[in-house]
Amino acid sequence: MEIKRFEDLDINQNIKKAIAEMGFEEPSPIQAKSIPVILEGKDVIGQAQTGTGKTAAFSIPILEKIDPNDRSLQAIVLCPTRELAIQVSQEIRKLAKYMQGIKTLPIYGGQPIDRQIKALKGGVQVIIGTPGRTIDHIKRKTIKPGNVKMVVLDEADEMLDMGFREDIETILENVPEERQTTFFSATMPKAILELTKKYQNEPEHIKVVRKELTVENIKQYYIETRASNKIEVLSRLIDVYNPKLSVVFCNTKKGADELVGELQGRGYFADALHGDLKQVQRDIVMDKFRNGTIDILVATDVAARGIDVDDVECVFNFDLPQDEEYYVHRIGRTGRAGREGLSFSFVYGRDMRKMKDIERYTKSKLEKHPIPTVGDVEEKKVGAFFEEVKRVANEGKLSKQIQWLENFCENEDVDYSMVDIAAALLKLAMGEEEKEEIIEEKPKKNRRKEESSGAKEGMVRLFINVGKKQRVQAKDILGAIAGEAGIPGKTIGTIDIYDKFTFVEVPKKKAKTVIEKMKNKKIKGNKLNIEKANKKKK
Repeated sequence: MEIKRFEDLDINQNIKKAIAEMGFEEPSPIQAKSIPVILEGKDVIGQAQTGTGKTAAFSIPILEKIDPNDRSLQAIVLCPTRELAIQVSQEIRKLAKYMQGIKTLPIYGGQPIDRQIKALKGGVQVIIGTPGRTIDHIKRKTIKPGNVKMVVLDEADEMLDMGFREDIETILENVPEERQTTFFSATMPKAILELTKKYQNEPEHIKVVRKELTVENIKQYYIETRASNKIEVLSRLIDVYNPKLSVVFCNTKKGADELVGELQGRGYFADALHGDLKQVQRDIVMDKFRNGTIDILVATDVAARGIDVDDVECVFNFDLPQDEEYYVHRIGRTGRAGREGLSFSFVYGRDMRKMKDIERYTKSKLEKHPIPTVGDVEEKKVGAFFEEVKRVANEGKLSKQIQWLENFCENEDVDYSMVDIAAALLKLAMGEEEKEEIIEEKPKKNRRKEESSGAKEGMVRLFINVGKKQRVQAKDILGAIAGEAGIPGKTIGTIDIYDKFTFVEVPKKKAKTVIEKMKNKKIKGNKLNIEKANKKKK
């Protein structure tokens, strides 16, 4: 049986009231198919991507089956991350808003365990926890799973990717055999199927059909470019489209970290999100992304499930994913809440075959996008600049500036038209014109020569006596040099930050100015010493 409307469900009226208040009218495909089956008491394997409504699909049956008069633990929901556990807990509480006597509690590492123990002693019927902290409480006997009727594994594949298999098995072996077990997962690798055989009783496999996986309001492009040119192409795309927030996907943690370094060195506000980060670090990165402190998030697939931000306008597949389903999860980070989104996939050589597999799987066509030229980037920047000029002009309050301009024009030595003056001001604001770089693979011998020289042609490598230990970031170096020396930020080259010092490339003709202007200045309270780099220092 598949439900068409939530009204058709034979459930507590208070749950229906909460569903209506939350604005849900029709169930999503995974909800329509799985809720009736779970309510019947059957074990379920639910397969659907993130953002399809899986939380409500298991939360509604949990609340319907919980006895509010029984204060013992009756349901456990396992989540891979603290962030997801909090999200699920909030959703369940919203659905239980009008139910009396229902207590839920998220439990996860990073929060004082004493506080959790105190809450558990008060009687909790539903636990939403990460595997490690849940086991910790079972061992302490602060969680007593003897009356558990339902166990749900949310994002089961991610939990296995993060190495929680042993923890999951320990938890499942500590709850009664006479229970209902539900697995929700975006993918179904062999390890998941092994767990379902061992811990589920004739489960019903419910899967959202493939045609429902692709989000229609996302414009999907591919760009054919060599690996060596990806960073330049990515930079140009970001400059042309200027997304409010964007997510860039890499296949490895090392690749994500290296890309962040490259982006920061070019003056972009970027940070990484991957499995090596501790939960506290992940939370900090996500907070910075949500509030716009950084506008580019470089992520791996394992870490990406917790990215639930409505304002993501662009997704870049810097590396094409290994699995077609991961492609859908990735581009699903954009085009949310009814907005339109953009996705760009970088492909070359063998990747073209993989891209064709993705097109067949998603039943969609990726449109080829040309590599933006320097002219495209400049046109976009100039357009944005003039929009800002119009805004300032419309606001008025320019009497002081008009007076300055009139005084300048009245000077005997000045014989320029207003157009000349405006053009000169525009050049000062926009910086020097960039030379068009033909994007092609450099011969290996040229690359070796460039690397051995220590800096690119026309640039000088400078040494600065601050680094990571002084909590200095690339944007701090870039801003300080551009501000103090008065040179455009885009002319500053690679910025390599080490623990106690930093190397930065600046135009050779500006090096002396930078050294003089930056002498004895401070970054984050640290007095600077800046000089031409000596390779021995590295």
